[in-house]
Amino acid sequence: MAQLTTEQYDRLERAVIDKHRIAVYRRGTEYVVVPTRLHLISGRERIEAVHPTTGDRIIIYIDEIDSLQVIR
Repeated sequence: MAQLTTEQYDRLERAVIDKHRIAVYRRGTEYVVVPTRLHLISGRERIEAVHPTTGDRIIIYIDEIDSLQVIR
């Protein structure tokens, strides 16, 4: 999944605003995180997120995502 659809972007942006968890699959690993910001660095979009239990910060590049789902 190199790009997100407009519907997926809308859901991701709403998850950032409402502080909803998202499940991201990347390279066979599932990350369940709370997104805090969408950011563009050097032409690559990324999701800045926090692990809901540990509080660790996680950076996930959108072009590396296999799938994305918002959890409510």
